[in-house]
Amino acid sequence: MNKNEEEHMLNLQHDPKPSANMLISHNNKSLMKNELLSCKEFVNKKNFQNNECGLILLKWICKVTSLKNINVKHGVLALFIVSLFTIFYYTHYVDNGVFVGLIHRDTRPTPLVPTCRNIEEKVLSYQTINHKSEARLRIDPKVLVFVENTYSRLGKDIAELLVYNRIKYKIEVAGKSLPILTNLDKGRYGVVVFENIDKYLHMDKWNRELLDKYCREYSVGIVAFVNSNEDTLVAAQLKNFPLYIHTNLRLKDATLNKNSPVLRLTRAGDIAWGPLPGDDWTIFQHNHSTYETIEWAQSNALHIPFNTINNGNSQIQHPLTTVIKDSGKFDGIQRIFFGSSLKFWLHRLLLLDSLSYLSNGQLSLSLNRMILVDVDDIFVGEKGTRLKIDDIKALITTQKRISEIIPGFKFNLGFSGKYYHRGTSEENLGDDYLLENLKEFNWFSHMWNHQQPHLYDNLTILENEMLQNYAFAREHKIPTNSYYSVSPHHSGVYPAHEMLYKAWKKIWNIKVTSTEEYPHLRPARLRRGFKHRNIMVLPRQTCGLFTHTMYIDRYPGGRDKLDESIQGGELFQTIVYNPINIFMTHMSNYGSDRLALYTFESVIKFLRCWTHLKLVSEAPLQLAHTYFRLHPEESDPIWGNPCDDPRHLKIWSKSKECEALPKFLVIGPQKTGTTALYTFLSIHPNIDSNIISPDTFEEIQFFNGNNYYRGLDWYMEFFPIPTNSTKKYMFEKSATYFDGEFVPKRAHALLPHAKIISLLISPAKRAYSWYQHIKSHGDVTANNYTFYQVITSSESSHKALKDLRSRCLFPGKYAQHLEHWLSFYTPQHMYIIDGEQLKLNPIDVMNDLQRALKIQPILDYSKQIRYDVKKGFFCQISSEKRNKCLGKSKGRQYPPMDDKSLKYLQRYYMSHNTALVKLLKKLGSRPIPQWLKYDLSMFS
Repeated sequence: MNKNEEEHMLNLQHDPKPSANMLISHNNKSLMKNELLSCKEFVNKKNFQNNECGLILLKWICKVTSLKNINVKHGVLALFIVSLFTIFYYTHYVDNGVFVGLIHRDTRPTPLVPTCRNIEEKVLSYQTINHKSEARLRIDPKVLVFVENTYSRLGKDIAELLVYNRIKYKIEVAGKSLPILTNLDKGRYGVVVFENIDKYLHMDKWNRELLDKYCREYSVGIVAFVNSNEDTLVAAQLKNFPLYIHTNLRLKDATLNKNSPVLRLTRAGDIAWGPLPGDDWTIFQHNHSTYETIEWAQSNALHIPFNTINNGNSQIQHPLTTVIKDSGKFDGIQRIFFGSSLKFWLHRLLLLDSLSYLSNGQLSLSLNRMILVDVDDIFVGEKGTRLKIDDIKALITTQKRISEIIPGFKFNLGFSGKYYHRGTSEENLGDDYLLENLKEFNWFSHMWNHQQPHLYDNLTILENEMLQNYAFAREHKIPTNSYYSVSPHHSGVYPAHEMLYKAWKKIWNIKVTSTEEYPHLRPARLRRGFKHRNIMVLPRQTCGLFTHTMYIDRYPGGRDKLDESIQGGELFQTIVYNPINIFMTHMSNYGSDRLALYTFESVIKFLRCWTHLKLVSEAPLQLAHTYFRLHPEESDPIWGNPCDDPRHLKIWSKSKECEALPKFLVIGPQKTGTTALYTFLSIHPNIDSNIISPDTFEEIQFFNGNNYYRGLDWYMEFFPIPTNSTKKYMFEKSATYFDGEFVPKRAHALLPHAKIISLLISPAKRAYSWYQHIKSHGDVTANNYTFYQVITSSESSHKALKDLRSRCLFPGKYAQHLEHWLSFYTPQHMYIIDGEQLKLNPIDVMNDLQRALKIQPILDYSKQIRYDVKKGFFCQISSEKRNKCLGKSKGRQYPPMDDKSLKYLQRYYMSHNTALVKLLKKLGSRPIPQWLKYDLSMFS
């Protein structure tokens, strides 16, 4: 063999996918030599044995290319075979289209069975793993994360991991001053994480000493990652540490130190075989007893001086340290260093364990994981795609194997009775066999005809549909007491369709459901639960299989992509991060190639291999109670705007109209002139407000009270769709919104683009006006106490007096409440009106407001309102000589406030008014009101 032939064959050996053309074009003599790879060996090595047709083609190629004398006929034949092989390869590995249907093979994958070390004797070790310290800890369970910049990839990955696991954190850009680390005698953070170890090693002396002192005093640990660098370092010492690094390496075959005390969630099970992601790994060497390896790997290069030694004529490769723990023996601070980012799935688990270990258990996650697998649409499917008897038997067999790992595990089958016996004769037998074995499974209801509930606008018809499915269940002895249902395509659950909730309660007594859509489908880490109409709604997850995922060769990205999700990828991490897992699958995933059976059995075995998680299975009702016991803060829903999400818009009732939602809110506070503003706005022909509420006059008070729990449908009933073609600027006025604790968050979720209008007068004057208002309405407390007694009452006073004092004083802390609104809305969305100017010069105020709201056409308010001498304020013009003014309760004259109360209030609000001046200057859109200058001047 000449030199060129030898190089060509070496290339063939190392090319992971040598093409057929390369095989044919190579000199046939070289294939006959035993010292190099033969064609037959190539065929066997490439594992084509499972593909009979592919094996035959390759053998023909081998036979043709091994002929000693290739003539024209042989060349044409070889070309034909290669072309046929190319088409076959394309349809088998690449194409997902028409060819797949023509050349379908039996490709059912066998569940992965990882070879885990010491798993049997360690299977219950989760009971003994505990990082919690008996010492009195003086730290908050919160993580301080230093990132290089706000856009860094690793920084985002760290933040997303913390969000997914509901771990509190604060992000700081490294290089700036340290944030405040303590609160009185308690540390604000339990662990400090550096995205880039260089930012920690090269901190300025002052900040470094301050951080180290904090870590020692409060027993706070540090996690740091070594980032990739263009310069390759060999045996470089980390600044001031007896630790050395070698950077920019390619590694493979990771293993964990089973004796490391850091491992809690993570189990040192198998070897993570194969190349590790990236070519920028860092390995560590040390010469101090404070260091202990957590993770090793092997070199994926030909030679690396750190881990190879000569042994006679051969080299022995030693494992390389990629994650290392500093026990604190060197300088009193515990640290964990990562030699790569979170691209490697094991590092995500190790980071969670590092947070748990370094915080002495303050940041430990529960090791219990609850799993429910829903099988939607068990009878729904086209002929030829439905389950047969063998598929049902495989379902039962796999369920038994899974139940050996997850005691009591059963698949949860959802049925739409209308589609029973709608398949081929073989598939109809499958339906019957399923019902013969119905006790093997759990069951829940779909809709009778699989119709989306949001399409129903008649409650009676919707209830009748459910009754048909209920009757089907009773006829076939399917259990009807699961208290659980899933809506087709998640319709009606969120955005909530009230008819669905009412019908569910009446027909099925539903107490729990699930959806992927709350608050949005993506990102999955933000899915949450909520309660509505006494029905608990749980977040639903996907395992990566959808209705069309029936064959392994049609899986997007191929089998490698599915296996990646199972072996440390998205599906694996979903279970790791979620204490409660409800997975959505479909009937079609359990026939054909039975991908769901493969997927769940494989991921469950992989979890047992690599984690100490305790997997359990419970009925939906028990899952729901557990979920809201873990996350009670999620009980209250947050109604988002369906018009801002294309997926939500598709499953929102067609009787709803996006234009009906308010374009701006008048938020108060009370007794600042909001009713006058409401009246002036309503004069404009193109501005319209909500229908008047019979309970609260013109105010709906939706975002800050129990009305919020009535749902979005209830709210929108106050905003009827305009009957004419004129575009209306809809608005709502509720003066109690201004200082409502939950109002800004709720309002922004539903109306993120709305303008927010507030009116401000002297807070002292507002407090006195409220007292007189409530007194005139016969409030017992106001009539029994003077204003001064009310505002100076103490915390030891009786509840009614304290409540009245709060309603007088609390709304006047204007800056505090406006800052709360500005944490959700931008300054451009906020519009602040001087309430005194609205009273004295409403025409100019209204003209400015129209321009700010971009309302067309501009209405000339000089022709719409005028001053009424009798009332003492501006009223709507009804005729040349008559005005239409507000009721008797508006403009009422009260006795002047006593000086003692005035001075007390001006002193009380001084700091708040000072903060308001700073805020208004920051906003820069409105002049400082005269009343504000006057109140501050009293103590200047």
